Amino acid sequence: MIKDILKESDVRMHTAIVSLVEDLSGIRTGRANPSLIERMPVDYFGAPTPLNQLASISVPEPRSLLIRPFDPTTVRTIEKAILSSDLGLTPSNDGKSIRLNLPPLTEDRRRDLVKLVNGRLEEARIAIRNIRRDHLSDIREFEKEKMISKDDLERGEEELQKITDRYIETIRKTGLEKEQEIMEV
Repeated sequence: MIKDILKESDVRMHTAIVSLVEDLSGIRTGRANPSLIERMPVDYFGAPTPLNQLASISVPEPRSLLIRPFDPTTVRTIEKAILSSDLGLTPSNDGKSIRLNLPPLTEDRRRDLVKLVNGRLEEARIAIRNIRRDHLSDIREFEKEKMISKDDLERGEEELQKITDRYIETIRKTGLEKEQEIMEV
């Protein structure tokens, strides 16, 4: 019973970490990365479609991205989506592909991005703690209903805290890596 709860906690916390890593991959750093734009929604025949489903995205140079639409008629639509995004990038279009040049980040912009990363890290920590709280109350409910002993309750709480601590540490390390990536000139 407790093992099932601990296993579910582990799975849910791992999912929170995966979500955090995906979220952080969309935050711009000093070098070009396809994950910066691959999930960007593009209006394709009235339906918002992720860019990576409409085009191939490559990195020909460290500070540029090349977008080659599978359907050449979508070049204009993709260009509009990039211009209306909050990336602040200006695409250059040659009719068949789109090139995005990423200018170097200013020091102020780097600091703003680090603040944004820290906000996302805190959201992930809150998600982990919420999972712990939910499962802790489940374990305590089992003890109240006399389904487990007091000793089992304490062992379950201890194990749940160890799992939580491990994932909080993973969040911290992920955040440090992303910060270093952003601050790298």
